Amino acid sequence: MTGSMPAPTSPATYLRSLRPWDAALIVVGGIIGGGIFLNPGIAAQRTESGLALLLLWAGAGVLTLIGALCYAELGARRPRAGGTYVYLREAFGPMAGFLFGWTMLLVIYSGSSAAVATIFASYAAAAFGLPPAMALPLTVGALVFVGGINLFGIRLGAQIQNLFALLKLLAVAVLVVCGLFLAGAGHGQVLAVDPARSNVGFIGAALPVLFAYSGFTYLNNLAGEVRDPQRTLPRALTLGMLLVIVAYVLVNVAYLAVLGHDGLAASRAPAADVMQQVFGPLGARLIALGVAISTLGFCNITLVAGARVLQVMGEDGLFFRAVARLHPRYRTPNTALLLLSGWAIVLALSVGYGQLLDYATFGDWLACAVGVATLFWYRHRDGGDASFKVPGYPWLPLLFVGTVAWVVVMTARDNPRNAGIVTLIMAASVPVYAVWRRLFSRAHP
Repeated sequence: MTGSMPAPTSPATYLRSLRPWDAALIVVGGIIGGGIFLNPGIAAQRTESGLALLLLWAGAGVLTLIGALCYAELGARRPRAGGTYVYLREAFGPMAGFLFGWTMLLVIYSGSSAAVATIFASYAAAAFGLPPAMALPLTVGALVFVGGINLFGIRLGAQIQNLFALLKLLAVAVLVVCGLFLAGAGHGQVLAVDPARSNVGFIGAALPVLFAYSGFTYLNNLAGEVRDPQRTLPRALTLGMLLVIVAYVLVNVAYLAVLGHDGLAASRAPAADVMQQVFGPLGARLIALGVAISTLGFCNITLVAGARVLQVMGEDGLFFRAVARLHPRYRTPNTALLLLSGWAIVLALSVGYGQLLDYATFGDWLACAVGVATLFWYRHRDGGDASFKVPGYPWLPLLFVGTVAWVVVMTARDNPRNAGIVTLIMAASVPVYAVWRRLFSRAHP
């Protein structure tokens, strides 16, 4: 190493400035994006009644809560930056960690950010009456904005993220109040059966719902910047998930109360349709602004969390040395953040929303299942000695891994093309890893 090239900054030099409330709002912001404002209509098309729809959203919430509790124990055991990458590297070796980081960069986090940024663009244009031609510049501008604000320290980024999270919770609250109390619809139709949708398949409805719950693992990537992480991570993950579950179920009740199951299934923008009934065009514009803010917050936390993974990979010798460096003043992985943001922009410019959604969902939930599976390795090696332990071990982790594995397999069966593309991207990491190890001997054995 030359004197002109400083050694990579250790992850230990991250500033632990995230408070418990910051951490809980990161969980909320990492989950609530555009899904709850768009996907209930898709899920209604694939369920036979309001009752089935609500059970699906509640059941998916409970499943995600189980995953969050597993990640709470993982975070308590390894309270440092990197999250899933660190768990896979320690449990299954550096190649497994590299595979996750490769897929995270190319598909999961970048694809999620690009997909949700396109939702931001469409709703921001609707909120401010901009022409459709502005959609692409708004998409790129959103990614540049959320990447840029996080170059100046996690404290500033957390403050802006808190604002985004509180505004999106406000949008959810307004939607629920308007749907349940102001729209004047009968609540008897909430649980009603929709005769037009008998014999529909469950797996098709599960996918858009699970996408709306994606993102509960992002806080673990930032564990190196959380104060008192052994206590804060479990509390923040549990509180954040409970807030999201309650919000999601209440929003779906509001949709059903106003639109009915058949109306919800026919709606392409249920949140706008509900607000339109209450306040007319002004209501639709207001909720469009709320959705735009919600999606912007999601993009923010996705890029911030992914940059920490790349930084730790660089420190381990599994990625370029430059991405391992932290800014000497702000203690942020600025090179990694710029790289991830730049690739998300490339995807947004070149790949359609539907494909991005499928790629990111398939890869993200597969990574979640494998991440939770590392808990069995940690328990076997370290025993039950942890400041937080997931209740119901080993049955709850097994339930999560088994259910997600089933959903992933069924997804691959129903959409083999997109699932195959993601699988090929993951498989490509094997020869890339072999070449990397040959060229760069700093990688861990």
